[in-house]
Amino acid sequence: MRNSLKIFMSICLAMLLLGVTGSSFAESNKGLRYSITVSKFENRSNWSGKLNLGDAWGAVLTDSLMQTGKLIVLGEKDMRQEAMEEQDFAASGRAAGGGKKVVTGQMTPSQLLVKGTITHFAEETKGSGLGLGYKGFKIGGKLSMSEINVLMYIVDSSTGQVVSSKKCYGKVQGKGISFGVDRNEYSGDLAGFKKTNTGKAMEKAVDEGVEFLISKLEEIPWTGSVILVKGDKAYVNRGEREGVSVGQVFAVGESTMLRDPDTGEVLDESMDIVGKIEVVKVKNKISICKITKGTGIQKGMTVMVQDVI
Repeated sequence: MRNSLKIFMSICLAMLLLGVTGSSFAESNKGLRYSITVSKFENRSNWSGKLNLGDAWGAVLTDSLMQTGKLIVLGEKDMRQEAMEEQDFAASGRAAGGGKKVVTGQMTPSQLLVKGTITHFAEETKGSGLGLGYKGFKIGGKLSMSEINVLMYIVDSSTGQVVSSKKCYGKVQGKGISFGVDRNEYSGDLAGFKKTNTGKAMEKAVDEGVEFLISKLEEIPWTGSVILVKGDKAYVNRGEREGVSVGQVFAVGESTMLRDPDTGEVLDESMDIVGKIEVVKVKNKISICKITKGTGIQKGMTVMVQDVI
């Protein structure tokens, strides 16, 4: 015990003598939030019922990602496409004047994409019992089962590379009277859908995928960009929304991607650090930072977290 205390005190003394303090170490990306978009999941199962598995999965996954509070969940790809079409329409001059205009150039870029394939889905009810149905919902069966398998990918949107993948599985089986979607249908009522056997199985698989995704975040580089340099201040396009807080220290530099000349695939990415910045003020979407090291920091440079800088 005494030896451990002596070692600890020696380390502290050495840090003081070298002028190293806690601020010399940038915080890890813990607490920082990534923007993420849920892409359409392709249905490659043998299921051909009324239920659109891709739409239902996307709705459940989007909701679960939002509930974590650790991600900035952007609209699904089709939602963002509709938003861009509305912006194009507003810019065409055909929209009525007055009121708040839809403007372009303000769509939040996504750092990560979640996409994948539904590889298997099955639902069945065995046994006699009530067989009542109304508007797509059914009550009945002594033994009901819903099962789903999904292959989920996490993709870096800037490079298109698959960062990680996970096979997700959900199965719900119950005895007695069961409530389910009749051959299957998702009408947009997410709360109601989650009460069905199919919804429960899907949510179980989604939870498995979301837990995996969250566990991988610390391995994925968190980055931003310098949008303005003014005197000894650098403005960064990440703010309170992304979990940035006053006192955080970031490295700034030129990011270089090495691409395969034949395929265009990103083979490696590196950053030549030119300086350090410390956050002094945080707004919703931007951070104002003081340049603490380096004189070559310029607009457009990459901002990133490092363990020690």
